[in-house]
Amino acid sequence: MTDMRNTTGDRAARWRRALSLAVLCAGLLLFAAVMALDSRTSALTARFGAESAAPAAAAAGPQDLDFSKFGHTNPQHARLPCLLCHQRTDNSARPKRPGHTPCAGCHAQQFADQSSPICTICHTSPPSEALKGFPPLRSFNVRFDHATHTGAGARSTNCATCHRPSQRGVALSIPRGTSAHTTCFQCHTPRAQGWAGQDISSCGACHRLGRHARTPETAVAYRVNFSHAAHTSKGLSCAECHAVRAGQAQRRQVTSPQPLMHHASPGARSCMTCHDNKRAFGGDDFDDCTRCHRGNAWHF
Repeated sequence: MTDMRNTTGDRAARWRRALSLAVLCAGLLLFAAVMALDSRTSALTARFGAESAAPAAAAAGPQDLDFSKFGHTNPQHARLPCLLCHQRTDNSARPKRPGHTPCAGCHAQQFADQSSPICTICHTSPPSEALKGFPPLRSFNVRFDHATHTGAGARSTNCATCHRPSQRGVALSIPRGTSAHTTCFQCHTPRAQGWAGQDISSCGACHRLGRHARTPETAVAYRVNFSHAAHTSKGLSCAECHAVRAGQAQRRQVTSPQPLMHHASPGARSCMTCHDNKRAFGGDDFDDCTRCHRGNAWHF
């Protein structure tokens, strides 16, 4: 009888221990599930909170920008195609303003307020429609390659298409400003294409962002008593003194002869190349010194 009661008690104890263990496992599983759900909820909250905060930050960010100036170097402006704002409907040398449409597409908030500083970029006294003069372009470099313009497939191989004698005929002019557009637009007409079918009518065909270091119209050769006009009038071509070197930097694309009448480097182009007592006076014959030298000091 006693053994039977002991057996029954053992079974009850084992059952209670099993039940306690089951309850403990269930509790642990429930705790783990709650923690996982809480973690996921926190992640989603952070994600949607960041996404909802982004438009607010974007809306607040432009308020810190200076809308009274326009910059081509602005990253948002630089990624846009030139023809979005500078549409060439004719061959006018001066760029035309694009109007409100391209700008208002991104700056609707600023254009809705006539007191916004963005209006002062183009207008003298907003909301008056009076416009300021077109500003000089200082933020663009100019890419030009002589070899492309004088080589095979070029529309013109004549240097006089772009250059004219200047400074009493000594120097050759270099197109600049709107006069450069007038010269270049002889070939770069609206919708014009190059020999390979590429677009050569857009601003990007010649211009790149960055400060423009213009090639000077002065050189060592211009300091001597020399006249391009006098030499070309005798039927001499530019190629008799200058050569085009492909692949060189802009200021090194065209060679210049040495401005020396006497003792020039052997094999180099110089005044002696022609002035050799055959085509003209030269060499060590000093009978005609005054044809180049003036004054008692014999300065050029």
